[in-house]
Amino acid sequence: MDKKDCIYCENKGDRDKLMIEIMDLKASKLYLFKEQTYYGRCVVAFKDHDVELPDVSAEDLALLMEDVQRVGRAIQKTVNPAKVNYGMFSDKLPHLHVHVVPKQKDGFTFGSTFVMNPEETYLTDEEYAALIEQIIANM
Repeated sequence: MDKKDCIYCENKGDRDKLMIEIMDLKASKLYLFKEQTYYGRCVVAFKDHDVELPDVSAEDLALLMEDVQRVGRAIQKTVNPAKVNYGMFSDKLPHLHVHVVPKQKDGFTFGSTFVMNPEETYLTDEEYAALIEQIIANM
C-alpha cells in the first residue's frame, strides 16, 4: 500500500471516519476507535509507514511498547475492564498499529477474540469528548 493511501499517514479522510486522534506518544499516535462496543477501545499507530515488527529497531520497539503499556494503563483506569486485549493485524493495512481493546466480564466476546467492527455502537460527540478527556487525564 502506498503511503498516500494509508489512513495513518496521509489518507486522513478515511481515518477520521474510523477514529479520533487523541495525542502523540513517544513512538506513535493514539487514536480513539469510533466504534465503541468495547468501551474505551483505542489504536496505537507506529510513527513510520510500511514497517513490519521485525524491522523496527530495538530502541523504537521499546518506545512503542512503552506507548502501548501506557495506553493500556490509562484504559484500565478509565473504564475498569476485566481484561485488556491487544491486537496487531496488518493484512490489508501495512502500517504497524496495535488495537487496545478493553473487555468486560459479561461483555461482548469476553473469553474470545475481539471483533473488528462488532455491533456498530457509536457515541455522541459529547461522549467521545468526555471519554478522550478521561483517557488523557489517566495518561
